[in-house]
Amino acid sequence: MPVKEWKILRKILTETLESYNELNASMNLVLFEDAMQHVCRISRILEAPRGYALLIGVGGSGKQSLSRLAAYISSLDMFQIMLKKGYGIQDLRVDLANLYIKTGAKSMPTVVLLTDAHVADERFLVLINDLLASGEVPDLFSNEDMDGIITGIRNEVRSLGLTDTKENCWRFFLDRIRLQLKIILCFSPVGSTLRVRARKFPAIVNCTAIDWFHEWPQEALYSVSRRFIEETEVIEPRVQDSICLFMAYAHTSVNEMSEKYYQNERRYNYTTPKSFLEQISLYKVLLEKKYKEMSKRMEHLVNGIQKLKTTASQVEDLKSKLASQEAKLQLRNQDAEALITKIGLQTEQVSQERATADAEERKVVAIQTEVSLKQRECEDDLLKTEPALVAATAALNTLNKINLTELKAFPNPPTAVTNVTAAVMVLLAYNGKVPKDRSWKAAKVFMGKVDDFLQALISYDKEHIPKNCLKVVKEHYLKDPEFNPNLVRTKSFAAAGLCAWVINIVKFYEVYCEVEPKRHALAQANVELAAATEKLEAIRKKLVDLDSNLCRLTASFEKAIAEKVQCQEDVNRTNKTIELANRLVKGLQAEKIRWRQSIKHFEAQEKTLCGDVLLMAAFVSYVGSFTKQYRQELVEHMWIPFLKSQKVPIPITEGLDLIAMLTDDATIAAWNNEGLPGDRMSTENATILTNCERWPLMIDPQQQGIKWIKNKYGTDLKVIRLGQKGFLKTIERALACGDTILIENLNETVDPVLDPLLGGNTIKKGKYIKIEDKECEFNKNFRLILHTKLANPHYQPELQAQTTLINFTVTRDGLEEQLLAEVVSVERPDLEKLKSLLTKQQNDFKIELKHLEEDLLLRLSAAESSFLGDMELVEKLESTKSTAAEIEHKVAEAKKNEVKINEAREYYRPAALRASLLYFVVNDLGKINPIYQFSLKAFNTVFHKAIDRAEASEDLQGRITNLIEAITYSAFLYTSQGLFEKDKLTFLAQTTFQILLRSKEIELLELDFLLRFTVEHTLKSPVDFLTPQSWSAIKAIALMDEFRGLDRDIEGSAKRWKKWVDSECPEKEKFPQEWKNKSSLQKLIILRALRPDRMTYALRNFVEEKLGSKYVESTRMDLAKSYEESSPATPVFFILFPGVDPLKDMETLGKKLGFTIDSGKFHNISLGQGQEMVAEEALEEAATHGHWVILQNVHLVAKWLGTLEQLLEQYSKGSHSDFRVFMSAEPAPTPEEHIIPQGILENSIKITSEPPTGVLANLHAALYNFDQDTLELCTRETEFKSILFSLCYFHTCVAGRLKFGPQGWNRRYPFNTGDLTICVNVLYNYLEAHTKVPWEDFRYLFGEIMYGGHITDDWDRKLCHMYLEEFMSPAMLEGELALAPGFLAPPNLDYAGYHKYIDEMLPAESPVLYGLHPNAEIQFLTVTSENLFKTLLEMQPRNLLVGEESGQSAEEKVKDVLDDILEKLPEEFNVTEIMQRAAVQNPYVLVCFQECERMNLLIRAIRKSLKQLDLGLKGELTFSPDMDAQQSALLYDIVPDAWTKLAYPSTYGLAQWINDLLMRCRELDIWTQDLVLPAVVWLSGFFNPQSFLTAIMQCTARKNDWPLDKMCLTVEVTKKIREDYGHPPREGAYICGLYMEGARWDIQAGVIAEAQLQDLTPAMPVIFVRAIPIDRQETKNIYECPVYKTKNRGPTYVWTFNLKSKHKSAKWVLAGVALLLAV
Repeated sequence: MPVKEWKILRKILTETLESYNELNASMNLVLFEDAMQHVCRISRILEAPRGYALLIGVGGSGKQSLSRLAAYISSLDMFQIMLKKGYGIQDLRVDLANLYIKTGAKSMPTVVLLTDAHVADERFLVLINDLLASGEVPDLFSNEDMDGIITGIRNEVRSLGLTDTKENCWRFFLDRIRLQLKIILCFSPVGSTLRVRARKFPAIVNCTAIDWFHEWPQEALYSVSRRFIEETEVIEPRVQDSICLFMAYAHTSVNEMSEKYYQNERRYNYTTPKSFLEQISLYKVLLEKKYKEMSKRMEHLVNGIQKLKTTASQVEDLKSKLASQEAKLQLRNQDAEALITKIGLQTEQVSQERATADAEERKVVAIQTEVSLKQRECEDDLLKTEPALVAATAALNTLNKINLTELKAFPNPPTAVTNVTAAVMVLLAYNGKVPKDRSWKAAKVFMGKVDDFLQALISYDKEHIPKNCLKVVKEHYLKDPEFNPNLVRTKSFAAAGLCAWVINIVKFYEVYCEVEPKRHALAQANVELAAATEKLEAIRKKLVDLDSNLCRLTASFEKAIAEKVQCQEDVNRTNKTIELANRLVKGLQAEKIRWRQSIKHFEAQEKTLCGDVLLMAAFVSYVGSFTKQYRQELVEHMWIPFLKSQKVPIPITEGLDLIAMLTDDATIAAWNNEGLPGDRMSTENATILTNCERWPLMIDPQQQGIKWIKNKYGTDLKVIRLGQKGFLKTIERALACGDTILIENLNETVDPVLDPLLGGNTIKKGKYIKIEDKECEFNKNFRLILHTKLANPHYQPELQAQTTLINFTVTRDGLEEQLLAEVVSVERPDLEKLKSLLTKQQNDFKIELKHLEEDLLLRLSAAESSFLGDMELVEKLESTKSTAAEIEHKVAEAKKNEVKINEAREYYRPAALRASLLYFVVNDLGKINPIYQFSLKAFNTVFHKAIDRAEASEDLQGRITNLIEAITYSAFLYTSQGLFEKDKLTFLAQTTFQILLRSKEIELLELDFLLRFTVEHTLKSPVDFLTPQSWSAIKAIALMDEFRGLDRDIEGSAKRWKKWVDSECPEKEKFPQEWKNKSSLQKLIILRALRPDRMTYALRNFVEEKLGSKYVESTRMDLAKSYEESSPATPVFFILFPGVDPLKDMETLGKKLGFTIDSGKFHNISLGQGQEMVAEEALEEAATHGHWVILQNVHLVAKWLGTLEQLLEQYSKGSHSDFRVFMSAEPAPTPEEHIIPQGILENSIKITSEPPTGVLANLHAALYNFDQDTLELCTRETEFKSILFSLCYFHTCVAGRLKFGPQGWNRRYPFNTGDLTICVNVLYNYLEAHTKVPWEDFRYLFGEIMYGGHITDDWDRKLCHMYLEEFMSPAMLEGELALAPGFLAPPNLDYAGYHKYIDEMLPAESPVLYGLHPNAEIQFLTVTSENLFKTLLEMQPRNLLVGEESGQSAEEKVKDVLDDILEKLPEEFNVTEIMQRAAVQNPYVLVCFQECERMNLLIRAIRKSLKQLDLGLKGELTFSPDMDAQQSALLYDIVPDAWTKLAYPSTYGLAQWINDLLMRCRELDIWTQDLVLPAVVWLSGFFNPQSFLTAIMQCTARKNDWPLDKMCLTVEVTKKIREDYGHPPREGAYICGLYMEGARWDIQAGVIAEAQLQDLTPAMPVIFVRAIPIDRQETKNIYECPVYKTKNRGPTYVWTFNLKSKHKSAKWVLAGVALLLAV
């Protein structure tokens, strides 16, 4: 059934979404028309076989959510890579293999959803590309796996009627995968990533259906917000439309502002549909919260007032209540009295009974004592019987049946035995009748049965032996000495046993008889004890009954007393309540008025709440990443006017303060106490951070935000870094416990593992979040704060959609306040202490007052109907009143104090203002080069040291001036030691401009003009000494009020102006006419128009005039000083340059301080080649033991730098105080290639070890390599010193010439101080060894080996030789040698004398000092000054509203250029036709053919590439990297590389290059018409001018039959120009198109002459070139002048022309004179 209406479709999709949400992680989607279209599109793609989709849109535009819904509709399983740490290509293969089995073998249709975040490695896309293109990923399964799969699907293949061959089965498997496995790629179009991917992996585009998720249109934004707003009850229906329109407007206005923000500040801010939805949800949350808060407060206030009304009426009731309470109290008193009497009687009785019981008890105790005594005696006596009894038993144990039977068998035993048996018979006599017959016979009978006899013995009643038996035994037997067991044993063993038994039994009995009376006595005593105890128990029981009775009475008494006390209390309370009620009514009289006003205020606020909260929500959602002026622009100039301009205006509070809506003074005060800076911007940031719905991401380069966060949360905060050990475990724990986590120092990308956490993608109804493959419990209190130190991070829209960016970058006014506090705390600690104490006190007061008020209202509203008894409430009220009064008094007092303190502090403001200004200038240096990173912490240290170093002064004003100067100079020194030479002036100029702007000494408009120098029209100059550019600039300046009439004055007084313009240093000359009275800045503007080349000098003078000369003097880097400022937390970072090695200085300093490699305290590690581990170990050891670590070339270990940053941070705390780290790195060639982490740079002392510039600085630096000892080394002091000084000057010249580019040296060489020191060693050795000075040897050694070793170009070698010829001659010893015009070689001096001589005698910096013409620096200085102003302009704070007008798009511009070139491009030359035209093929004709062929190649390449690019721009051809490069080149007026490779060397921009190309084609065209040599050949127009010059030689050689190798060219410079010639010469050729650089050709004299100032490359007249034999060549008074194709010289060398000269050729060699074919 097709769906025909949107309405039905919406219903279906909404139901499906609800059903999806029940089973999966909930998606809160708004199905407006666009979204439904996307769902339908994605569904359609998925339903198709091989359904592969590519969804393109910024993050947060709903690609994933809608894909999930579409997949759910099609009943497809959804699979997403579960990213975990270390997920690599192998894991992806495993996942894909599982998917293949799932879809191919198990036939379960599945969608793979892949986003940018999932592509952790670009190689993943190789597999995806294969999958999309062919469905097969190579080597995904092993052979065993394949066999397993084939076996599994064999039956299915058979059932389809196919043969089950391996191939068929596999084909079937792959076909089913292509049917069942769907792929959705969700990629972002931001940046070039997608473009590059589409190019590298074409299947991404070619094999997918593309669905673009465009920016939501206005209607979509409106309908989405409408749907949510309608659900909100508190919004009036009439303003709903306006609210929705505002939300849509806020979203689009932020997009516009983000563009301006990027144009002006180069900062990225994105909004996505997700951020729009967040704005809506935040609005709803805040509105509800505010409504609740307001209702609650109003309810409290209304309650409070209501309660007060009832209070007065309750007082009368209280009085009657008091009377009844007093009557009740009397009754209670009587009851208590009666009970007291009763209790008295009862107590008497109890005490009598207790006395009786006590007496009985004493008796019982006495009896008990007696019994126990007797018992002990009996027991002791019984113990005595024990041995006898034991012995008797032992004796019996010896008897048994055998030995008794043996005894019985005795026929006639001895007497001893018969005696024993007789004694036994007596003892065993029945009833004590002693037998008469005790003979053996009788005994045998007696023993009868042995067993019975034995038993009788054992069971013998030993306690009752009859007396007569005992008597007989004792008298007759025991007295017998033979009655002894030992004796008897000899006769019979059994008899001995019986004998022992008799003895012991008798012994026992005797002792027992003694004990018996005692036992009787004991038994008697026990009976008595029992009787006494029984009597005692009876008495005790009676006593207990009496006691319990007494207790009952006492309890009743206590109750009665309590009731009496209660009554008393009630009476008191009522009394008090009446008194309190009166106090309450009186006390709250003032509050009542205030509360009434508050209610009115709230009622008014209720009306504007919707509008206020709307602004607030937009503010919190969107403005966090903007700086102050952009925020103001958005809120005040865009949003508020829009709200007011609606058809139905949304009411908002006039003069609304958004911060006050979201927070209050008390909270802000608490934040400030926790360390949040007090400026407005910081407060806004804190407010956004505490109120935003998305996780806050703080951009905090100065670490002020993080400091506040750490103080705010204290120990409850878990601080982690991505990638640190166990960080995921910490996050999981925090998620479950609801902790706050701070992830600090983020980079621009966040680990994709955290994606679900950042997006808040909860599952199981919001109870869990999936991280890696783990479901983590999600506690609602969990809070995540992200933080980065990066100053200008570029976060992708995906991340910005998930977070609220908050820009905590310090602001000028914020920093100014902080620094003011710092300077005052040092200068006037008493004031600052008092101030901070007052501030904290005021903050605390605000907090306390708020709590008191809230508490009071809460108590009032929570109080029951009668709350007059609430003593605490009334007291609280009174304490609140008194506290409030006290606080108000204190506040007033504090305000007075504060005014006084502030007045005193204000004196120091200029110092803080200057410091703040300097910090921002220093901070902006990062825009010039990313290596210039300076932290606020480091700046603070510099600031404090400056305060300490500032000179003291008697008066305050003097001290402040000293402070400002010290701060400025310290900041300058600290910063400039880490700047490249070329940027030092930029820094100084920017500092000066900013200082002067702040003090209103210069006009912003004038400064803006000086920097921008916008000259719109090019006008012809009416005076010959000004170029059109200069004149056009003068005309532009003359439009400004201050410069009116300047153009007329220049025309009118041309002579005076010409003199000024042509002077060598016009910046030092006085301006003509009244223009000399203009301000310094105005003079700079005029100078920039007339002599742009002098601007660097003029700016330096300007800085000197405004700040002082010490700022422009070159300072020498003092490593010892830098070391003093370093610490374990502040490393030293050397920025390396060729030819300078700071390591040597480090080793010297180390030796001085005892840190050497030998002592093991100096670790020198050159990084690269796996040295990282060595470095880590060294750092650990050094941090523990206080060593130095030198890490050289850290730029070579890009991947390890992150680790290094963490290690440095780790060791910065708690390390040994001597621990130091020194690092070195080369600067990156371009900002894009910069890799050194910000953390390393900003905390280091940066030192650029760049070679100094200028002769003065270089000459001093060269001398600094030696000392007085060196000068005294040699015995031939004069020669040694003179040549050493010459060498230093020579070194200065060769190093200094590099700055003049190709005119200085053809190629760049790394000359370094090592070359100089080795030369001096050689000099010393040679002078010591030779008697004469070997000048020639020196020149050869120094020029060919030491310095010449670097040189690779012959012309450069010649130059080096010339210098040595000039500087190394005997004349120097006579003191006649001028090293430069006006600078004689010095006489014999000491070391300090030489330095002094240089300072006093060396002329001002000029190219003349190097032997060059002053013009040499014009070009280089003009370029330098242009770059300088360009950089300064970039550093200016941009005007918020001056967004560059966009005009044409880049593509349109490129298309225009492309069309223009294609239109002008000539047809190719028809070489075949031309060749047919040639009658004779002489060398000239061949040159012509070659040129035509090369031109054809070039034209063909240009035409082909332009046509391809055109098709690419139209979208008809895939864009290749080459097309990309070409497009970029055309846009920026650069010649594309592909063309340059086929063309000739050229320095032109594209437009000029094309014109040049067309001219070359025209020249060739004329030549090819008749192939006759042109009258004058334009040599510059050849691809290969050498071939033409060679052709001249060949023609002459053929004509005159001369050998070619014995010939050369000779040139004759004519006095004519090209137009003067009508035909070529008979022999040779006329050539033109050459220019001379470094000198000029004097046409009249026919020689090379000094160049004229500012004429850099004068054109040469026509030159007649012909060939002659070498031996006829003229060699006198000539200069061998090289000819080059372009100004770049070097590899563009063509030929050498011998030109006439009156001067020595050395002059022109040193001046770098050459002929150029193009300028």
